[in-house]
Amino acid sequence: MSVTQDMLESWRRPRVVVQRHLSRGQSEPFAFSLLVVFLILAFVAQWPRASRVAFEVEGTPVAPQMLAIALALLATIPLWYALAALSRLVGRAFGGNGSWYRARIALFWSLVAVTPMMLLQGLVAGMVGPGPGLTAVGLLAGVSFLYFWINALIVAEG
Repeated sequence: MSVTQDMLESWRRPRVVVQRHLSRGQSEPFAFSLLVVFLILAFVAQWPRASRVAFEVEGTPVAPQMLAIALALLATIPLWYALAALSRLVGRAFGGNGSWYRARIALFWSLVAVTPMMLLQGLVAGMVGPGPGLTAVGLLAGVSFLYFWINALIVAEG
């Protein structure tokens, strides 16, 4: 299936989608491509907020803001790998039978699956700005990510 179809299906049956990705066999390029998809969509999600800041604050162009956001997102790559490793260690402590690769797929797919909420959060940040609406969407995005990640870890460690 395509990534967009898998993203939609993840909102209904996250465990089925993760199991499908894990049954493809071990492929580090595939795992890394999931992380890259997340990083690209996270970058796009920040564009409306950067545009709002450029509009509100005189002398703050969008391009340098977006460059800073891109570099910051690239700097998070080792952190995502470390978080996946930490989740594997926790899974092993609780008797999980997964692997390091399965933990990476669980985390990276969860990040990709939550990107529609991140895009919505970016739009709210750009169109509405700070306030209860942005807080609510951010909270919903965080809870959605945890839901996806917990379900993916159950599959990966099972």
